[in-house]
Amino acid sequence: MSADCPLCSAAGQDILWQDDFCRVVLVGDPDYPGFCRVILNAHVKEMTDLAPTDRQRTMIAVLKVEDALREVLNPDKINLASLGNLVPHLHWHVIPRFAGDRHFPDAVWAAPRNPAATTETVADLRPRLIRALTARLGPSPE
Repeated sequence: MSADCPLCSAAGQDILWQDDFCRVVLVGDPDYPGFCRVILNAHVKEMTDLAPTDRQRTMIAVLKVEDALREVLNPDKINLASLGNLVPHLHWHVIPRFAGDRHFPDAVWAAPRNPAATTETVADLRPRLIRALTARLGPSPE
């Protein structure tokens, strides 16, 4: 854990699922209400800093989040990104994309091209995403 890392603490995050290794958080972006992050609970900078079994465990979690988002939202595409340029704490962005969404066809971090077109809200999606994640990852340990 790093005291100056905003991802080391889960405080203030909308956690959909978690275990001792990682957590899945709902970002809460109104343009992308299904935008999730998979965040490792340990302060690790790069995938290659992990043991091979932990690399696999990370990617299994990312892919199960992708699968849950596909079931719940039926997006045209899922974007996966592990950047960490500003916060060097290993985390993956899992972003459902739709043709004509606010930034389509560019990355969600680009300048918007289109008017907001989202009809789903985070509040509407949250319980459905929790159910889909729990079905794939199992219940969050207490």
